[in-house]
Amino acid sequence: MCIRIASFFAFIAVALGCASVRANDWVHPGPAWEPEAPRKQVPLWPEGLAIARPPVKGPEGVWNEQKPGAPAPLVAIVNVSRPTMTIYPPKGKNSGATMVVFPGGGYRVLAIELEGTQICDAFTAKGMTCVVLKYRVPGSGPWWNDDCNCGKEPTAPMALQDAQRTMVLLRHQAKALQIDPQRIGVIGFSAGGHMVADISNHPRLSYKPVDDADKENPVPDFAIAMYPGHLWDQDEHGMKLHPRNKISTKAPPTFIVQAQNDPVDDVRNSVSYYLALTKAGVPVEMHLYAKGGHAFALRKTTDAIGGWPALLDTWLRGLGVLTD
Repeated sequence: MCIRIASFFAFIAVALGCASVRANDWVHPGPAWEPEAPRKQVPLWPEGLAIARPPVKGPEGVWNEQKPGAPAPLVAIVNVSRPTMTIYPPKGKNSGATMVVFPGGGYRVLAIELEGTQICDAFTAKGMTCVVLKYRVPGSGPWWNDDCNCGKEPTAPMALQDAQRTMVLLRHQAKALQIDPQRIGVIGFSAGGHMVADISNHPRLSYKPVDDADKENPVPDFAIAMYPGHLWDQDEHGMKLHPRNKISTKAPPTFIVQAQNDPVDDVRNSVSYYLALTKAGVPVEMHLYAKGGHAFALRKTTDAIGGWPALLDTWLRGLGVLTD
């Protein structure tokens, strides 16, 4: 089985520390996810606006399971048809900078804690505003469809649309949110890493404007792709990007992290993206590690890969995103 076919289930297996997860396990989730009070979800799209609907098979809910030997339970949101953003204010002094987080999950589910709220905890501690995007799934990006047992492209670029809408809303509301509209970045994990590349290289909206917010620039000011997938053209067996992935010379400065022994997304996803950005003259910094696997996020480890947050902090300060 090739990496592309196995990627979603391998992601779940790694995150849970097991290899027995079946597609049916996602059919009967628990209640819908809500952030801890007093945080509230903010709808991305005006009430009543018709937006593309992903191929959900039930109501939105949370799948939560602790497997023996796993470091922590996997908390994943399934069946998202109404996307939202949840804004977490900075702790202590407000730096004015903002980080938008794209959780991973193979464009099937959203790893909302490991690659969402836990990431925001780290950035708000640095004085940054942090935003978790609950984007539409499944099928909002390139994904593996169980019905046909095949890889499929989305019927509409729903994940990109949700990401761009989040960006323009934040810039449009920057004064009220007390954030700098020119210091808004994105970080994404796995499929979310693909979203980072997508939004970085699409200077035009992927949807028809719906209000004044859509007059804002949808491209982030800086971008972090963590163990990204769906970038490398696996069929070419070289170092080329998949034809779906376009590169803009106006893409923001980018930071990439991945492990060589990633069993889900081949490290060539990162390398091919790095090479394409370099060719386009986009500032890019990449850190590859021998060990780390997939979905390591901020989990504690004695391996060298545990040092990536410190390297990112240095990079952000070099860009002037963080100044203290």
